[in-house]
Amino acid sequence: MTATTQDQPQSYASRLLGNWIELLASMRFAIALLSVISIASVIGTVVKQNEPTNNYVNKFGPFWAEVFASVDLFTVYSAWWFMLIMLFLVLSTSLCIIRSTPKIITDYKAFKENMREQSLKSFPHRAEAVLDENPEQAAQRIGAQLLDAGWRVKLQSRTGASGTGWMVAAKAGAFNKIGYLAAHSAIVLICVGGLLDGAFMVRVQMLFHDKVPFSGSGLIADVPAQHRLSPHTPTFRGNLLVTEGSVAHTAILPRADGVLLQDLPFSIELKDFIHEYHPNGMSKRYASLVVIHDHDSGNKTEALIEVNEPFYHRGVNIFQSSYADGGSPVTLQAVSLSDSAQSFEINGTIGGSALLRGVGPEKTLEFAELRLMNVENFADATVAPGLNLSAEGGLQRAIQGRLGAGHLTVTERDLRNVGPSITYRLRDAAGQAIEFHNFMLPFEIDGTRMFMLGVREELQADFRYLRIPADELDRMDGFLRLRHALHDPLMRDEAVRRFVAQAAPGEHPELGGALASSATRVLGLFAGLERVELPPAMQAGRSMPSPPGGLQAVSDFLEINVPADQIERVSEVLVTLLNGTLFELAQLSREREGLKPLERSEATQKFMSAAVISLSDSFLYPVPMTFKLTNFEHVQASVFQVTRTPGKNIVYLGFILLIIGTFAMFYVRERRLWVWLTPAPEAGSQASMALSSNRKLLDTDIEFERLKNDFFKGKT
Repeated sequence: MTATTQDQPQSYASRLLGNWIELLASMRFAIALLSVISIASVIGTVVKQNEPTNNYVNKFGPFWAEVFASVDLFTVYSAWWFMLIMLFLVLSTSLCIIRSTPKIITDYKAFKENMREQSLKSFPHRAEAVLDENPEQAAQRIGAQLLDAGWRVKLQSRTGASGTGWMVAAKAGAFNKIGYLAAHSAIVLICVGGLLDGAFMVRVQMLFHDKVPFSGSGLIADVPAQHRLSPHTPTFRGNLLVTEGSVAHTAILPRADGVLLQDLPFSIELKDFIHEYHPNGMSKRYASLVVIHDHDSGNKTEALIEVNEPFYHRGVNIFQSSYADGGSPVTLQAVSLSDSAQSFEINGTIGGSALLRGVGPEKTLEFAELRLMNVENFADATVAPGLNLSAEGGLQRAIQGRLGAGHLTVTERDLRNVGPSITYRLRDAAGQAIEFHNFMLPFEIDGTRMFMLGVREELQADFRYLRIPADELDRMDGFLRLRHALHDPLMRDEAVRRFVAQAAPGEHPELGGALASSATRVLGLFAGLERVELPPAMQAGRSMPSPPGGLQAVSDFLEINVPADQIERVSEVLVTLLNGTLFELAQLSREREGLKPLERSEATQKFMSAAVISLSDSFLYPVPMTFKLTNFEHVQASVFQVTRTPGKNIVYLGFILLIIGTFAMFYVRERRLWVWLTPAPEAGSQASMALSSNRKLLDTDIEFERLKNDFFKGKT
């Protein structure tokens, strides 16, 4: 006989494979995977997923945004490592089920009727008694009682030294063990369903069919085939935008590095978009009346798709996700806020852009959004219209500052629709953009009709609003005339002369000269003709630089040149001079246009007070002109979410099994009962009884006492 080591490598490989299987099938490995998945899910919940890269850079900074993106924290649920962990969890749980199922089934079928009499004495719940019947009769009676009580029973006859004995073995609640299999199978099914309905199948297509995300721009029809998924893709989730009167059949699947295009086996034609409003202007209902054009059969199917009422066609669910502008044509009027800017009209469509030339440095005007309805809360007039341009914060912050938990306001709500608004951006040659939000119509604030011109230098910031008072014709013209007159030196001098003539009669020329000098100085400061340079220490404590003119310039002048104990008295005088000269300036601007003078009334006083503040804030407006919405044709578009989710039913089945398994494991008690009957020395039979349960509950004690009394009839 010759010894050989030829089989040793195979034995080593078998042991190594066995160790790996043992690790994968272990409970601690599955719990570790579940812990990692839970942590990843928390990250995916806290950090908004699939946002534009700039949003993450603004929030976390360039360095950490790049670090987080490198490990796919911004696309957790479609990350390769997340899906790999899910696959390992499926494998681990499946091995647990495969390894445990034979043992569980064997134990489920077994009655353990071979239990020895000595073993019964070791159970906490045990009892002994002498019965009048012989062992066989007692066994038949006890077995029948157990069957009536819902137990499963097996009788066994044994022959020993003391004669023929009978073992009554019974069990109840064995379904508890099936709960283990159901719960673990549920985990497998839910994970498999999640993988099928997630990005796993899309990644498979990208891997085996050479599909890559598209990161460029242009028409959808011009995107090459390498960026398109087949209409037979087993699972996907994308968005489809359809404009009124148009047809679309390509959904967009967002990816971290671009988009994939999913061709559908049908086309969706949007016949009409239905948008209903409450009396206060808030959305009440929106729905889409569509026609589905099947590509294979050529059939046309009409459907009404509403929120929470999707339409199902050829394995694809079509949900009403939201709505958007479908490229509404708009007309904007350029409104000059300085002498250098020109007034002109420009046409465009929402989503498009236009190049602005001849108005300073070349800029691109981007038509961002047209909103037909704008609902604001007018219960507090200082909240609804937003904050002044010179104040920090904006409309959103002002509203949210008065909201409590769950956004339940503690103040009275007076919601009103304030009409259409236009959002546009001015982008310079370097790509830097300033966003504007202008309302088409004025609305009343503190008794004065105001035009609201919103602006923000950063897209993630709140809008700040320049409030321009409307004149008697509900237009901006009165304010604009005053604004242009303020920068006309001849009109300023004439306004000062008229003011002095009324305030200081001719018999006091020395008073008139001093008054004219002061009025000219304060009007020049307000108009920004004289730049006030603050010391560095004073400027450092401010959140924004001082404007070249306006009330802040007058305040800075007083702070530098007037002693602190006299500032209040001097400022009252200067404000009186400023208001008087600006009123005369307004009268001059109307006189030049051939309009009748303003009457000295409460309405005029409110207009002039608002105009002074608006003129002051206009120095903070970042551009010399604004664009006012004058005309539009509203075109709606529906945003549909289209999904093919074959794993949905698998997940539903998994949840059913999870409920069954959890109920079985936590609420079903497995009990086993043994009664050993042997002939008694004189007559009858000697009985030994024991009960075991997988849970130590008071119910077990009560049940044991009841069974003991039923079987032994108080003879213990």
